[in-house]
Amino acid sequence: MARVNIVLIGPPAAGKSRSGRRLARALDRRFADTDKLIQAAHGPIRTIFEEQGEAAFRAIERETIRHALTQFDVVSLGGGAVMDPATQELLLQAPVIVVHLTVRPEAVAERIDNDKRPLIKSLDDWKALVEARRDTYERLASISVDTSFRPMRRVIDDILELLEQHSALTEAEVEHLQAARRGRTQHALHDIDGDEHDDEGDDQP
Repeated sequence: MARVNIVLIGPPAAGKSRSGRRLARALDRRFADTDKLIQAAHGPIRTIFEEQGEAAFRAIERETIRHALTQFDVVSLGGGAVMDPATQELLLQAPVIVVHLTVRPEAVAERIDNDKRPLIKSLDDWKALVEARRDTYERLASISVDTSFRPMRRVIDDILELLEQHSALTEAEVEHLQAARRGRTQHALHDIDGDEHDDEGDDQP
């Protein structure tokens, strides 16, 4: 699946980082979390916000995304990345399938780690951010999957099934997805699903 990138978008705490890693593992493809790339190159995201401002962070984020799409097959973006017009244009023009992960407020309440999220101080803040970004998420999305209170294995199975039906994929890419799904099904027959609900708090605003 080298021709088409898979990009995960969605609100903070939707599980983009964990889902991206699991999806890449299922497909045997390279994965990058752009928040992690930014932190490795520029330091903590909260510090960038506090010392340089959101505009400076978004500029860094934009170039990080552009680079990641040339180096990795599956890429998860920070929650607010798609609000940058240049990033929106990149996702619309590049050969990518955009996976929009959704999550309900009641599921987010137990995931939010306020220390890592400079734009979120409360669940009400999260709801306001999601409402402001909802139209953009939906406009860019190729497919959507809900992660609320669901084992990660089932989230990934849903993503794989929807990707398999996507018209942007070549026959070879579809066959690769089918093989990945068969492998996961066979594994599940021999192993109890022990994945916990996604409570990861890595996704940034």
